[in-house]
Amino acid sequence: MQLYSYLEKNYRPCEPIFLADIAISGTSDANIRQSIKTLCDMQKIVRYDSGIYYLPATSKLTGEVPFSASHVAKIKYIEKSGKIFGYYTGYTFANKLGLTAHVPHVQEITTNNAGGLCRTVSIRGIQFLLRKPRTEITHANSSILQLLDALKDFDSYVDKINDNARKQLVLFIKQKKIKKARVNEYISLYPDKVYRTIYELELHHAFAQK
Repeated sequence: MQLYSYLEKNYRPCEPIFLADIAISGTSDANIRQSIKTLCDMQKIVRYDSGIYYLPATSKLTGEVPFSASHVAKIKYIEKSGKIFGYYTGYTFANKLGLTAHVPHVQEITTNNAGGLCRTVSIRGIQFLLRKPRTEITHANSSILQLLDALKDFDSYVDKINDNARKQLVLFIKQKKIKKARVNEYISLYPDKVYRTIYELELHHAFAQK
């Protein structure tokens, strides 16, 4: 079957396959959907969730799920094959960064693939809140935009400026090697309070100058 050969060539076993990404010259979307159903019936591929499939690691299906909903969301909305088009944001990123102990029930992601200003999607019963970025996210600017997003809502995560918050933000800036000049390219997209937060936290000393 042409579709199965295509999938074997382009996907590894246990790698998420998004129906919307499949494109075969000369084959209509309707035929692809029908072929997908046939392959599922033959147990050649496994349906993970609506529009999401994978090639099983062995010919015999075990019923085990090889990846999580968070992994699927990361590939679909944050990064795939080295290309970055999104990042964690809101309380999800604030928690990862150590700014808050609050663990959100819904993971928040800012992504070029948001499909609107703000919407919630479900992957295998897990909710993800998608936000549209202020500008297109690229490998070069993703960390900068992620930082500025966090600073925009800093008051929501931290009651008052403290050494731990400053330490975690400085560590992120240095790990990502964020340059002051690059921050200046995007900061005008954000409210003025971001400027104030940067100086109140004395983060301007942490930015790389060149």
